[in-house]
Amino acid sequence: MKYEYIVIEGAIGAGKTSLAELFAQDFNAELVLERFVDNNFLPKFYKDPEHYAFQLEMTFLTDRYQQLKDLLSKRDLFKNLVVADYFIDKCLIFSKNNLNPDEYALFKKVYDMISSYLPKPDLLIYLHKTPENLMKNIIKRGRSYEQNIELSYLGAIQENYITYLKQWESFPVLMVESDHLDFVNNREDYLKLRDLTLQSYPVGITPIIF
Repeated sequence: MKYEYIVIEGAIGAGKTSLAELFAQDFNAELVLERFVDNNFLPKFYKDPEHYAFQLEMTFLTDRYQQLKDLLSKRDLFKNLVVADYFIDKCLIFSKNNLNPDEYALFKKVYDMISSYLPKPDLLIYLHKTPENLMKNIIKRGRSYEQNIELSYLGAIQENYITYLKQWESFPVLMVESDHLDFVNNREDYLKLRDLTLQSYPVGITPIIF
């Protein structure tokens, strides 16, 4: 393993958590999962996004920061790899889409103050799917508060991710076309993704099409 900190990213329904769990099990890695189920503002946001967007984004930011900060101080010394199903910068990606300009400006000030204390990944794997396939996964997993998400929202989030990641010049980003991969149920598909982590890549985006 060439990396110590791998992040799996993607829009809602991309399969981030599933792949992170598989990697952690396969590599005996420390697993960091986003604690979205504890965010009481998430169901409220989907019902009334204009009213609850700022509360939602601030809650996510502070929780993600605390979780990653705790990770740095309480690392499992017997595990050399950390695998996470989110990158702290997704806070900027979602807030840019969900907040009005004044709210975003305030949010970014808070983000800038705390983000410099957190580690950046050695490798980020972005699972790219069409909004239609993201929606299929969302419907399949059956979280009630997600069922009213619109395709246009998923498309906007996906575009924000791509635009943001193209700006990164400090670590490798693998942009994986995953529409035709079933890494949960198909071992061969999973091994294709796992083998990506055994190689070295240049800084910036590397497209991966199987």
